[in-house]
Amino acid sequence: MAEEKTKEENLQKEVEVAEEVKEPPPPDVVQLCRETFQKSAEYLHGELEGTIEDYKLLETLNKITITKYTDMKEFTENISRGLQELNEKYSNLHPFLEQINQIDENVTALEQAAYKLDNYSKRLESKFKALEKR
Repeated sequence: MAEEKTKEENLQKEVEVAEEVKEPPPPDVVQLCRETFQKSAEYLHGELEGTIEDYKLLETLNKITITKYTDMKEFTENISRGLQELNEKYSNLHPFLEQINQIDENVTALEQAAYKLDNYSKRLESKFKALEKR
């Protein structure tokens, strides 16, 4: 084991460790990178602002829609109540309307009887005048 350890130590001494040489980038590349990042940030900021405005518009539209639907709900509830009241009034009036229909039928029958009686009296009058002339 000691022998293996010394072999590893010798191997490590023989292998050179490579180090990365860092050269500073040219100044124009640095400036171009800064401009690129700045313009990318401005572009992304503009896109986010546009998206925020879209969401604000959607929020406003949703609020308006909620208000409209609430108004429509109240309107239909009022119509429903009014219709229910009318139905109740109609059911209360229904017996009276039936009586009116019955009276109308009776008046029509009485009117027909009066016409028949008038015709009969006119025929009797004409017969009486005819007999009187003789």
